[in-house]
Amino acid sequence: MGLKKEQENNLAHGPDFWIETSNSTSHICRFDLQGHLSVKIVNDRRPLIHKLVESFLSKFFPSGYPKSVNEGYLTYSQFRALQHFSSAALSVLSTQSLLFAAGLRPTPAQATAVSWILKDGMQHAGKLICSGMGARMDSEPKTDVLYDFGTGLEILSPLCPQLFLELAGLGNFAKGMAVVAARATRLPIYSSFAKEGNLSDLFAKGEAISTLFNVFGLGAGIQLASTVCSTMQGKLLVAPLLSAIHIYSVKEEMRAAPVNTLNPQRTAMIVADFLKTGRVPSPADLRYRENLLFPDRIIEEAGCVKMGRPFRKVIDRPSKFERLRALFSNEKFLIHCKNGHTDMILENSAGGEDALRGWLVAAFSKESRLAGMPSEEEVIGAAYRKMEKIFPSFISEVKCRGWYTDQFLDGNGSRFAL
Repeated sequence: MGLKKEQENNLAHGPDFWIETSNSTSHICRFDLQGHLSVKIVNDRRPLIHKLVESFLSKFFPSGYPKSVNEGYLTYSQFRALQHFSSAALSVLSTQSLLFAAGLRPTPAQATAVSWILKDGMQHAGKLICSGMGARMDSEPKTDVLYDFGTGLEILSPLCPQLFLELAGLGNFAKGMAVVAARATRLPIYSSFAKEGNLSDLFAKGEAISTLFNVFGLGAGIQLASTVCSTMQGKLLVAPLLSAIHIYSVKEEMRAAPVNTLNPQRTAMIVADFLKTGRVPSPADLRYRENLLFPDRIIEEAGCVKMGRPFRKVIDRPSKFERLRALFSNEKFLIHCKNGHTDMILENSAGGEDALRGWLVAAFSKESRLAGMPSEEEVIGAAYRKMEKIFPSFISEVKCRGWYTDQFLDGNGSRFAL
C-alpha cells in the first residue's frame, strides 16, 4: 500500500526530470520549485562542423534566419565582410605610410596602434560637412569611394614628405566623410532586410560581422606591412588591389539590398515599368537595375524628368509661376516642360506620393506632346486628368509591392515653400 501511494504522488506532481532526445542531442528537462523549466544538454553527438556552424549562425545572423529576413541578406553580409576586411587592411598600410612620411620608421604593430589616433583632426571636419548631406547619402549610398581616395593619399604621402600635413589632412578629411556616409546608410539598409520587426537583431548581428572581419583585416594588414608591403613598391602593388576589392564589395552590397525608399531614380524606374508593362516592380526587382555611378540619369520612358534644379532657374518669370500654380493648384509639385525634358520641383512638405503624381503627369505630358497637342496648358491638362484617373489603383499597387511612400529622398535637390 505504501509503494502504491508513493507512485500516485509521483503521478500527481509529475516527474522530477525527464530526458528528451532529438537527432543526436539529448536534453535533461526539469521544473524548479517556482515552476520554471530548465534544459541542459547532456549528450551532443553531432559532428564538430555542425556545432561550429550553429554557433556561428547564432552569433552573426538574426534569430530565425533565413525566414526572418528579406531576400539578399546573405549576399549583402558576404560583401560587407569583404568590404571591412579590405578596408581594415588598407588602414594599416596607409597608417604605416603616414608614419614613414613623418620621418618615423614604425613596426606594423605600431602602425595598428596609432591608426585610431590619426583618424582625428581633419576627419572630424569631414564628418561635420558630410552630416549635412544625410538625405543624399540615404538616397544614393555609394560614398565609400571617398574612403579609398583618402587612403590612397595617405599611402602616397612618403613620396612627398614635405607635403605630409597636407596629404594626411586631406586624406583624413575624405575618410571622415566616408565614415558618416557609411553610418547614415546603415539604418535604411538594415530596415530593408527586416521582415519580422527584427531590426535590432539585424543591426547587432551585422555589426558583429563587421567587427570580426575588421579584426581579420587588421591581422592581414599587419602581415602585409611586415612582408610584401614593407617597401613603397609593394604598397603601390597591393593597395590598388585592396581598393578595387573594397569598391567592388560596396557596389555588390548595395545591389543586394532591396531598399524600399523612393528617390528620383527609383521613382522614374517604377513609373517607366508601370507604363510599359502595367505592373509595379518591387524593391527586389529594381535593386540590380539601379545605376550607382550615374543615379541622376534621365529615363525617357518616365517623361525625361530632371530633379533638383533651383526654383529661380526653372521659373524665371512671375507669369510662368502663376500659370503653373493655376495648373497644379492642389498639388505639392510644379512641372515645366522645356527643350525635351521636364523640370520638377517639390514643395518642402512633399512626400513620395506627391513625387509619383508629378512623375506620372510628366510621363503622360510627353505622350500628349507626341500626339501633337499645341499648347502646354492642353498638354499638362490632359496628362493631369489621365493621372487622376489611374492614380488610386497605381498607388495602391505601389504600397502592396513594399515601397515606402511617406518620404521622398531627393538628396540636395531644391524645393520651394509658399
